[in-house]
Amino acid sequence: MLRLIETVYENLKRHPKRVVFPEGAEPAVVRAAGRFAKLGLGTPVLLGQRDVVEKVAKSARVNLEHIGIVDPAKSSEMEAFIPRLEKLKRYRDMGSKQAREILSQPNYFAAMMVQYNLVDALVVGAGLTPASTLRPLIQLIQPLPGISTISSCQMLDLSNKRYGERGVIFFADCAVIPEPTVDQLANIAIETGKICRQLTGNKPRVAFLSFSNKGASQIPAVQKMAAATGLARQRAHKAGLEMEIDGEMQADTAIVPGLAAIKAHDSLVAGKANVLIFPDLNSANIASKLVKHLAGADVYGQFLLGLSRPCVDLSRGATDDEILGVAATAGLLAIQYRELYPERVAG
Repeated sequence: MLRLIETVYENLKRHPKRVVFPEGAEPAVVRAAGRFAKLGLGTPVLLGQRDVVEKVAKSARVNLEHIGIVDPAKSSEMEAFIPRLEKLKRYRDMGSKQAREILSQPNYFAAMMVQYNLVDALVVGAGLTPASTLRPLIQLIQPLPGISTISSCQMLDLSNKRYGERGVIFFADCAVIPEPTVDQLANIAIETGKICRQLTGNKPRVAFLSFSNKGASQIPAVQKMAAATGLARQRAHKAGLEMEIDGEMQADTAIVPGLAAIKAHDSLVAGKANVLIFPDLNSANIASKLVKHLAGADVYGQFLLGLSRPCVDLSRGATDDEILGVAATAGLLAIQYRELYPERVAG
């Protein structure tokens, strides 16, 4: 049986994509870009000063023949990007000189590249802090219709294939919203369910997690998860989305069939959830790190939810294996985005 990521590679080879990496001089990024090109997954684009990128590539023994290198400050696209930036409300009164300075920063330039279809997807975060990676993406890339808050999800490929969908399971939100509201939790669930369907083809079975099962506790934190479950169901039904949603439930109830038969025997999700929605950023991020390091899961993400272009915010210190995996997955998502949101992606 092919590993999940190998299936992603095979699918992307049929429709190669352009992926931009703002941290073009990071050694792990350069190595991942070299492998991305060598595997025939598309064209990686590294941002940075050409001589610096070439020096890193030489040291890493990476052939740059099929890899793009763009220095934002010297790019011919700069003159087109400046007036586009100045049209945005946040940047309207700053003037061309300051706009140029902002766009000379690779993370801002990369956001403009993906927004205006010079590339298909963006992968950032190998060396930058989350605050510096997320800000330009949220400010410069159009949101999807009806989305007011950006969030994130991760895809995990577990060594134990009894859980999730043959070992594949999604966690959300592990990176962006510290204390999500009921409305935000419902949006996180719907958008993560969509990503699950897009990447795996499987029907999303979404579990809203808590320490409580089905009203066993009446404290506000539990009631919030129950309310979010109901709201997510309403939105999925209204949008005609084929996904099962249930909660609140304990984590083991969500993924262990034997316990689900005892604790939630009438649930269509319990015991076979492939999407887990956590009550807050603390619990989600902690769970993700523990599963990665204690259970040896392959973790891909964070995939940013609610943007009209595929963007991934990596964990700092990501390996070239991890960067390659998320770049390929983001490329695969770009195919789906064009099918689902043709007007947005074409814009």
